[in-house]
Amino acid sequence: MQAPVLVLNEQTQRETGHRAQLTNIAAAKAVSDIIRTTLGPRAMLKMILDASGGIVLTNDGNSILREIDVNHPAAKSIIELSKTQDEEVGDGTTSVSVLAGELLSLSEQFLERNIHPTVIVNGFFQALKDAVAIAEELSMQIDVNKPGELDKVVASCVGTKYVSRYGDLMVKIAIDAVNTVKVEDGDRITADFKNYAKVEKIPGGDLNESKVLSGVMFNKDVVSGTMRRRIENPRIVLLDTPVQYQKGESQTNIELTKGEDFQRLMQLEEEYVQKICDDILKLNPDVVISEKGISDLALHFFSKKNVSCIRRLRKTDNNRVARACGATIVSRTDELKESDVGTGAGLFEVSKIGDEYFTYIVDCKDAKACSIVLRGGSKDVLNEVERNLQDAMCVARNVVIKPTLVCGGGAIEMAISHALMEKSKSIEGVVQQPYQAVAQALEVIPRTLVVSSSLRKLLKLDRSKAAGANASDISDWTYEGKLRSERRESYDCASGEAREWRKHNFRS
Repeated sequence: MQAPVLVLNEQTQRETGHRAQLTNIAAAKAVSDIIRTTLGPRAMLKMILDASGGIVLTNDGNSILREIDVNHPAAKSIIELSKTQDEEVGDGTTSVSVLAGELLSLSEQFLERNIHPTVIVNGFFQALKDAVAIAEELSMQIDVNKPGELDKVVASCVGTKYVSRYGDLMVKIAIDAVNTVKVEDGDRITADFKNYAKVEKIPGGDLNESKVLSGVMFNKDVVSGTMRRRIENPRIVLLDTPVQYQKGESQTNIELTKGEDFQRLMQLEEEYVQKICDDILKLNPDVVISEKGISDLALHFFSKKNVSCIRRLRKTDNNRVARACGATIVSRTDELKESDVGTGAGLFEVSKIGDEYFTYIVDCKDAKACSIVLRGGSKDVLNEVERNLQDAMCVARNVVIKPTLVCGGGAIEMAISHALMEKSKSIEGVVQQPYQAVAQALEVIPRTLVVSSSLRKLLKLDRSKAAGANASDISDWTYEGKLRSERRESYDCASGEAREWRKHNFRS
């Protein structure tokens, strides 16, 4: 008899069939339950000790989940889902995880009744297609150029965050940063704030001192203390090549027979450095910034011409300087020309904050890059403010690129849930039950918001359902979350007070 062939490791744990399905559901539910209490304007923050011993204090779903060490593949899928949401949208990382956990929880009953997973998934996809169509129907267009419109949208994002007390300031910073880096190319609009809107966190001071610079700043000082630290209307040259004698790429051996030969080698090095400096100085620059090193001999030549130098600047910072002042980063000094010089900056200044020196290149005429200066009491506070600001900038970018909105505060979920439940009555076969499960799962968002706000859950949800049920058609829902035919009550999760639909705007 042939011996069994071992394909997997002997210590590999393998589960199959119904037990594996239930285990996957349980793992996904466990992850979604961890961050369920962080959803909503009155949600709680989580305090996490990360791997390096630092403290993470946040209610951002992705920031919490990425600090969790899990081994189960289904749990990792929920974490990856939250990560993808953060990269693509920027906000809603908690909502997608909670909704995914609720969908899996409701699908467990179908598995118990031996409904095939393929049928369940087909019902989910059919409901997804209809839900997107309903959301498009309920959406509204806004004019981002109208004063105050974009502010309201970003404020709804900031309102659920740690920085909600400084909401107006954060909204202004996020919108100013996105408008600065926004580039319009015909009908195509891009706003790459991750590369061109850098956040500089400086501990100390008050959060109200945070601002968006009309230019860039970076943590560098001029190379020599004798160089100028303040220059108005500077001419800036940017390099990504070293201003020094370059060594051979491989090991180089030179045999010298006379002492004059050594002197000649030293002279050649000086001539090479002087040629590089002459190529730069013929353009009469005020500031030279290089990503690589600048030798002492080169600094001597630059100091004689009263040119300030900064060396070993990071590539990302150099790209921001180029976008801010209109300069071109040059790799070969002999190819420098007048159009490569940046003349768009109004002020070059080096200031000392605490024990660090910071270089400011500000007052730029048409800056397409900026720096955001955040001040705060501690590094933990600044890290959380930065996470909240990133979400706000993502929302501003998304609305600028596609100015379409739907109701927030659980209103859109209730509207889609009601529409899907009505539509499910026309669906025949076993697929109807998973279809209806999607409608039920959508109610988890408003239900969680009510629970987080310490309100009476059943009473509020029943009234919200009644408002939707009294609508003669799904088009009766408006973007303010009210019915066109009559007034209905809504509930402010931040204060727990009942309001009229017409008075309270649920946009997000």
